[in-house]
Parts: sequence; C-alpha cells; structure tokens
Amino acid sequence: MPYYDHDKDYPFAAFITNLGKYNEGELVGEWVKFPTTAEELKEAFKRIGIGQKDDFGQPYEEWFITDYDCYVDGLYSKLGEYENLDELNHLACLLSELDQGELEKFEAVIDSGEHTSSVADLINLTQNLDCYELHPGVDGEETLGRLYVDDMETLVVPDHIKPFFDYEAYGRDVSINENGHFAPGGYVTKVSDDFREVYHGPQDIPAEHKVFSYPHLSIREQMAAYKEVLDGSSLEGYRRLSQKGHEDR
Repeated sequence: MPYYDHDKDYPFAAFITNLGKYNEGELVGEWVKFPTTAEELKEAFKRIGIGQKDDFGQPYEEWFITDYDCYVDGLYSKLGEYENLDELNHLACLLSELDQGELEKFEAVIDSGEHTSSVADLINLTQNLDCYELHPGVDGEETLGRLYVDDMETLVVPDHIKPFFDYEAYGRDVSINENGHFAPGGYVTKVSDDFREVYHGPQDIPAEHKVFSYPHLSIREQMAAYKEVLDGSSLEGYRRLSQKGHEDR
C-alpha cells in the first residue's frame, strides 16, 4: 500500500480502492485526507480508474475503503470499508471544528463505547459533548478518589483521617455509581441525559460538506458513445448516455 504522510491537521484519511481492480487481483487506490473537497475526490477517483473501462468495456464504478489512518484516538476501529463518503466528510468537518478539550472528551467517550455503532452516531456525538465531563489525567480509582475528596470536596474527610482513608475504594464506588469510564485521556462520565439526535441521515449533511458524485462522461467519451449507437455496434453507448441523461436530470 502506498506510503501515507500523516498530517495531524486532518482528523483522518481513508485509502479509497477501486473495487473492480481489486477483484481482478490488483490493488489500485489512493489516500484521501478528510475533510476533502468534491474536486479533490473527483481527481482521486480519476487517478484510481473509477469511471474508466475494463477489458470488456464495462466502467469501473465501485470502490471501497481498504484502510484508515486516524489522528483521533480510538476512531480507527469505528469506521468501516463501505462508509458513505459524504458522511465521512461531514464527520471530519465537525471534528476539525472541535477545540483540544472537546476532542479529548470525544476520544474518551468513544473509548467507552457509547455512540460508536455508526458514523451517524459519531456525528451526533460531536454535537452532544456537553452531556459529558472529562477529568484529564485521572487514570485510576485512587486518583479519582483523591480528586473527589481533596479537590472537589464531595466528601468531607478530616485531615487527621486522610492518611488512613481508602481513596481507592471511594473512587471505585464513585465510578460505579456514576457509570464512569477510565479512558487513556482521563476519567469521563455522563452528566446530562439531554442527548439530542440532530443528525438523521445524509439528507442532513450541509451542501458545503458533500463531496461525492459519480464521474461523468467527458465530451470525448460522449462522442464515442454516440458513435457506438449510430454504428449499431453496441448497446453500451446507449446505456451510458441514458444513464448520464438521468443523472443530469
């Protein structure tokens, strides 16, 4: 697989692969960094042969994602090989708008396994991060206990008792009662049930975040298709022109 130059300014990249070529035993694909643009994606499709013909005159129209590279911790295992590219781009745009604290909270929540069953879930999570609280650096029950007793003072423990106080046991009780989660970035807990599903499907994606369209025939390809029809040598040209006319409508 071609080398990918990691860029932290992009939440993730996807290696988009020509499915027809793959089924023929050839790996033809390209890394695309998200968020991307319609023009950049169109050019990437062209370079990997989407829209071009195979040896039997049939166009390569299908693709899938062979691999991901993710700057956002924990995101890699949540993305699949047949994701909607517009949804991926919308997610990447939303992730790019998060500040560092929000991004760390997002990473902690997905590490807990909540709202990770689909890209739609992840999109909705970016819009509901205020439902969660993250305590960075809290990596265990004893640290959590000390945070709640010494810093937050949720439990009053006299100073002369503190040397004998079981912070670990108290932290364990706190995490169980709150249904909290220890993530690599800290301790995260849900503080509100007002989680709103603001994204319901591709119809909710803003126009400026949409990037996917099937490659259209060039003028030369259209003329060649017309010639095939006029020559009566093939129905393929007629099919392609009819399909393009339908897409243009």
